[in-house]
Parts: sequence; structure tokens; C-alpha cells
Amino acid sequence: MIQFGMRVHDLCPKGPLLGVLDAIHDADIRNVQLAFGKSVSDYDLTPGHYSAGLGNYIRRELDSRDIHIAVLGCYINPANPDETAREASVAKFIEHLKYARRIGADMVGTETGRFSADFKVTPLTKTEECYQTVLASFRKIVRAAEQLGVTVGVEGVFDHTIHSPELMARFLDDIDSEAVEVILDAVNLMTPDVEFSPEGQEAILDRAFALYGDRISVLHLKDFVFDGQKQLYRHPGEGHFHYEALMKHIRTQKPHIIGLLENSSPDRYADDCAYLRNMISTHSAI
Repeated sequence: MIQFGMRVHDLCPKGPLLGVLDAIHDADIRNVQLAFGKSVSDYDLTPGHYSAGLGNYIRRELDSRDIHIAVLGCYINPANPDETAREASVAKFIEHLKYARRIGADMVGTETGRFSADFKVTPLTKTEECYQTVLASFRKIVRAAEQLGVTVGVEGVFDHTIHSPELMARFLDDIDSEAVEVILDAVNLMTPDVEFSPEGQEAILDRAFALYGDRISVLHLKDFVFDGQKQLYRHPGEGHFHYEALMKHIRTQKPHIIGLLENSSPDRYADDCAYLRNMISTHSAI
């Protein structure tokens, strides 16, 4: 029902490309999220260093190990009020789009950032000015994605610019491009007030699937608790996430979707997947 995978930087330390790919293969993990900056140490993959040859080389090495890049991670701050830094981030993302095309990645993914140069939480993130800044950044990104034939994956987070199902729906309407899909991290949409409310969590996910379920193409999977307003990650089953609310939608609307575990580890991965498979099986009639 779900094709599981994980983030490469959770699987192994940053290192030479071929060693990292060998570690993925040896762990028998097929679907991954790869972030060059967090995982690859022996190539300069910053803007200006792209070549088709390097992209093709990476693709051959991935294929030889049967590794699929579900998400090429390029987590930028498209809301950065520092225009120079923001434009540099957009350029970085566009270069990742070129790599994605060559290496066969399903998408290049990012969150939508905060209206602060240091990425700290600020109420300014939820202003119209911040939203319009993010929209402008993504219009440049999406124009490049359309020209390259590559998909942009956008992830909502409760304390980032796109912080609710309703705002994600507005964003998708405003961007108006088939080149944009949604990375659904259900935990990241949960707010402190629904931590202990299965009904509240279900309502958030019901709205997300009702508004843009057709645009959700990959999952991030984890669990959570809150410490005040700060969300803390937990392994599946060790926090307060109401998995039943997610699984009912996955079963009926998203068969075989790729679900990437976040903050897992080689020692925990099998147990985390087993827990989630059990949740799917247990709630198969929902």
C-alpha cells in the first residue's frame, strides 16, 4: 500500500558519492530522499557547477544500484526577506531542477520557509507580505520547472509560510501549474492545539485531501510531541500523531504512494516500517 523509503542523511553520514550510494544499496532501501548538501562530500554541487555529464554519471550509478530518488531535497528559504540571499536560494533550486531531470528524480522538494533571515519563528511569516514573497520566488522556480519538464514538490509546515491546508490550496491556485505537486508531511501540519485531539488532527487531514488530494504525490512519515510551541520528532508510534486519519485517505486515494521516513535510522527503519504496515492493515476497513 505504501512504498517505504527514507532520507539518505538519516541513513548514513555525509561522504563520497559512491560510498553513500553503496550504503543505500547495502541497506536494501530503494526509495530515498537525497539532499546533495547533506550527503555528498566529494563533488561541488552548488550553483554554477552543473553539467549534463555529471547528472548522467549520477544516474548511471543510481541505476546500477537500483536506487530511486523520490525527492531531490533542496530545502531553501523562499520567504527570506534578504533579497540577495533569497535570489541565491532560487538559483540553487533551479540548478537542482536540472539535476533532477538527469538523475530521474520524481521531484525537487522544499518547504516554504519563514519571513526571517535567520529562519527563526516569527509572526511575520503568516502575513500577506510573506506569502507574496514566497509566491514570487516560486513563480521563477516553476517557470524553470515547466521548461525543463520537472516537478516541484512543496511541503506545508504549521509555522512556515504555507501553514494550513487552505493556504496550500490558495498557493496551488495562484501558481496554476501542473509542474507543482505536494509533499504531504501530515505531522508538519499539526498545531499544538490538536496534539491530543484525534478529531482535530483528522479534520486537518480531511481538509487537505478535500482541497488538494489529487496533488499529493509523496509522503513524509514520522511522529511528534509538542514542547510548548516547538514540535519535537518521534519515531512512529512513540508520539501523539493519529495515524488512522492519514491511513484512511492513503488506502482509498493513494495506493502505492512513496512514504519517506524522517528522522529514522538504519537500526529503526525496519521497526518503523513494520509499525506503519500494521497501521495500514489494522485500519484497512476505515
